[in-house]
Amino acid sequence: MSRKIGIDLGTANTLVYVPKRGIVINEPSVVAISISDKKVLAVGVEANEMLGRTPDTIVASRPLKDGVIADYKTTESMLRYFINKALGGVRLVRPEVMIAVPADITSTERRAVIDATLQAGAKAAYIIKEPIAAAIGSNIPIGSASGHMIIDIGGGTSEIAVISLGGIVANNSTRTGGNRFDYAIAEYIRKKYNLAIGEKTAELLKINIGSALPLDDKLTSDIRGRDMVTGLPRTITATSDDVTEAIQEELRAIVLAVKDVLQDTPPELAADIIDRGMVISGGGGLLRNIDKLFARTTGVPSYVADDPLLAVAKGTGIALENLESYKRSILETK
Repeated sequence: MSRKIGIDLGTANTLVYVPKRGIVINEPSVVAISISDKKVLAVGVEANEMLGRTPDTIVASRPLKDGVIADYKTTESMLRYFINKALGGVRLVRPEVMIAVPADITSTERRAVIDATLQAGAKAAYIIKEPIAAAIGSNIPIGSASGHMIIDIGGGTSEIAVISLGGIVANNSTRTGGNRFDYAIAEYIRKKYNLAIGEKTAELLKINIGSALPLDDKLTSDIRGRDMVTGLPRTITATSDDVTEAIQEELRAIVLAVKDVLQDTPPELAADIIDRGMVISGGGGLLRNIDKLFARTTGVPSYVADDPLLAVAKGTGIALENLESYKRSILETK
């Protein structure tokens, strides 16, 4: 009996979907390696705890950059770990694996994903474009002869696509996502408060009080960091307005990419999108008021998908369970 696994191989998090079981893994895409013997010490949650805290002998890093493989060997080790963890125990049958990749991925980058997946223990590797997977996972009927627009805001990239009859009609992507939001927040706090904070603190600030638009009832959060003048630890209180202001440039880049896609969309499909609205998925969909920002800047209704963070992973699993139905949407197999 063939086992099947769908993987959303993200820059920030990797999610694994197993048919009939749902999402079984949702862990950071981080690997910790010993420098002396190149041995993998930890993957996922455990490795993420080490970020920014390792001695000289260990390096904890993300093997994917902007949604594509930056470090082949480390990605292979990470995939092997997640596949083994998802299936557990002794396996007699190697699984079929479907991986979601950015829509504008090159053939070389695509080949790297397939090879890494096969090396990690898959019997067959299938590739599906992230916007298609996100649309399927958001319950959008992609096979119909009408236009559907998806905005997938991930950790490394944001992808925008108009889908009709199972294929992408117009698309654009920007190398802006949740990670860029975190860097922008950390930089803003450094400049405004003279306080150095880490990537994880910035991410918590974004999750706890972040908003795409200023809030009527301001949220606040105490954050700790290192004073840039004295070098000593210090605590400050940041507001939701700080986060909103910090990420304006990044949000503007995504809005511009959305407008470009709307301008490239054939008139008939554009009319469908105005009727149905744009669907937002990915971790960025969890940012407060992100739907209101897109509606305000484009004039097109916007909605956040149910479980936006899980949409791509769910889409890979559904496509894998129904390979025949979705074969036009699947890029390459081996």
